[in-house]
Amino acid sequence: MKLTVIGAGCWGLTLAWLLTNNFDEVTVWGRAQDLSEDLLQNKHASKPLEVQLADKVQITSDLKLAIENADIILNVVATSGTRDVCENLKAAGIKSEQILVNASKGIELPSLMRMSEVIKDVLPEQKLAILSGPTLAKEVLQGKPTAASVASEDMKTAEFIQKACNVPGKFRLYTNSDVIGVELGGSLKNVIAIASGFAHAMNLGDNCTGTLLTRGMAEIVRVSIQLGANPSTLYGLSGMGDLIATCSSPMSRNYTVGSMLGKGKKIADILAELGSVAEGVKTSKAICELAKKLDIEVPVSNAIYEAVYTDITPQELLDKLMNRKLKEEERYV
Repeated sequence: MKLTVIGAGCWGLTLAWLLTNNFDEVTVWGRAQDLSEDLLQNKHASKPLEVQLADKVQITSDLKLAIENADIILNVVATSGTRDVCENLKAAGIKSEQILVNASKGIELPSLMRMSEVIKDVLPEQKLAILSGPTLAKEVLQGKPTAASVASEDMKTAEFIQKACNVPGKFRLYTNSDVIGVELGGSLKNVIAIASGFAHAMNLGDNCTGTLLTRGMAEIVRVSIQLGANPSTLYGLSGMGDLIATCSSPMSRNYTVGSMLGKGKKIADILAELGSVAEGVKTSKAICELAKKLDIEVPVSNAIYEAVYTDITPQELLDKLMNRKLKEEERYV
């Protein structure tokens, strides 16, 4: 079997490294300007994480060549680039029976579409699955174990990916038929991860972190249910599991963004320093727009939107959150 990874960023290279032994052929595609000489010549990358790929992994900027005879195509580009990649895949002659697996977590702006909706908009006949869960790339590269969800409307497709991409002792996969819940859990938690990093930088304590995760999860559930998700999915790997991992670790790019915001840095400087995509930045705008459309309160997400897009100070933001009108705690079970 052949695996093709679309996107030569940190997570794309990590997945290629992780799954190499599961496939006879592995190809990584990236735009020519994104492929360093070190990666092309030595199968090695050093930024933002060090990854050494096996000799059998092919690196190319030729998309048609990359997807030729591929059984599984992993999309691991930033969500803002997914539509263009799908258009390019269409032009390159992707076949409907090739399984496209989206591993990017976010919501398209300004359409507010989930990634599966974007993909189906361009490639309506494509076999499709979603891969999401607590998957911090650095820990995966260290060989530490984790698990993730593979969601598809077609369970045979999900089961095929589960068996093909499961790595014994390192990467355990569970199937799920709730595509909406798996996508939204993985996307919206990035905003709460920014809030968690923000609170840590302000030294607000573990009680505050617990409060943020809980109230943030309530927002994720409120929005996701209204959009058709099964609430139980949001307490699984792609929801609560990913939320806990991302909100607890400085390895998370979104957590790092929040930490810098909490120290009073401006978002433009933060992103320049980070040098890679933090999906929660744009997702903070997307969830606020979705919540407004659905007439749902999302105070934590709104706070992060303000932190990212306005000049409000960290202390003003904290005061605003803590002094809201008192209310009853909602229940979903």
